Amino acid sequence: MDAAFTAEQDEMRRTLREILGKRCGPDEVKAAVRTAAGHDRELWQQLAQQLGLPGIAVAEEYGGVGCTPADLALACEETGRVLLPSPLLATAVLAAPLVTALGTGTQRSTLLPPLAAGGLTAALAVPGPALATALALTSDDVRGDWAGGGRAGGVQARAVDGGWRLYGEVAQVLDGHSAALLLVAAHTGGFARSRTLLFLVREDAPGLVRARQATLDETRPQGRVQLRDVEAELLGDGGPGAGADVLGALAAAGRGAAAVLAAEAVGAAGQALARTVEYVQQREQFGRAIGSFQAVKHRLADLYVQVQAARSAAYYAAWDPHQGGLALAQALEALRTTAGEAIQLHGGIGFTWEHDAHLYFKRAAADELLFGPVHRLRAHAADAAGLFTPAPRNEKVAV
Repeated sequence: MDAAFTAEQDEMRRTLREILGKRCGPDEVKAAVRTAAGHDRELWQQLAQQLGLPGIAVAEEYGGVGCTPADLALACEETGRVLLPSPLLATAVLAAPLVTALGTGTQRSTLLPPLAAGGLTAALAVPGPALATALALTSDDVRGDWAGGGRAGGVQARAVDGGWRLYGEVAQVLDGHSAALLLVAAHTGGFARSRTLLFLVREDAPGLVRARQATLDETRPQGRVQLRDVEAELLGDGGPGAGADVLGALAAAGRGAAAVLAAEAVGAAGQALARTVEYVQQREQFGRAIGSFQAVKHRLADLYVQVQAARSAAYYAAWDPHQGGLALAQALEALRTTAGEAIQLHGGIGFTWEHDAHLYFKRAAADELLFGPVHRLRAHAADAAGLFTPAPRNEKVAV
């Protein structure tokens, strides 16, 4: 493994940081999240056209840049620094890999080019508060029970005249209120023979009702989606093993998402720490900068070590997504701790609504609710590694 960044990666990070530095100050971020879409559409198009951001990990044959998921993770470290509100996570990290893995040749050639170009945004809708479970981040649900398992609830799909109709409701859908394309997880058949499949629903489908929800973290807008006998298209060919393919593709997308989210959280934690260091060098108490006090130095040193350790884990996960769960746990913990200390060390001003310190704290808390919590991420990784599996007892040896 070569841990050094390439010249292309360094240039991408430099260019992205320069653009975001000009367009994503705290005031601009707060203004963007209060728009109907929840993000700055003009900035999104600039990032898509100038840097090819949503198509970084999409193959060139489908109009993408053709880079690796590691490049996408490095880019998201920069977006995390400024808490960029954008459809990037829902579109490029969750939806595009699923279309690539499960879509037919026609579906891939139809959907991936506009997704890579930023002209089409997408969102993944899974029933209930089950996103972390569906992505196999906190447990391995090999039967897909998070989708309802054929019982009442979730989203039901039924075959009608050679097509499919969906009925149900999904809450907490990232960018679900504004995405032009929805990937909806629904179960088909009765309880005994139920299987979970993914369906494509267009934004103008009759019977589709969407509304934006109030969220803890406004930089990650979410929507509630109601499907009232909505016409849908099956993603893939729906063969005999399609249910297992869907669960496997969701788990693979979850590993990639964990690596990206870890890098994003590290970027946010690093920026929160940098702003805190800058503040304590300027703020004076008892005739000297508070950053000169030994107690403050020790707290900042501990934060620096924690952030750097999380950054190393995130970079490793970008290279090996199978380590994404552990990296995400460490990065979220580092962000939560750093954001909390940032509020404390900013004193009275850190608690005000006008200051941006609370945005980082909310990002940490909201990401744990969506993709964690940290202890479950670590427990799942430990189970997968067999860390706490009892060792077989040795047979007694006759002497």
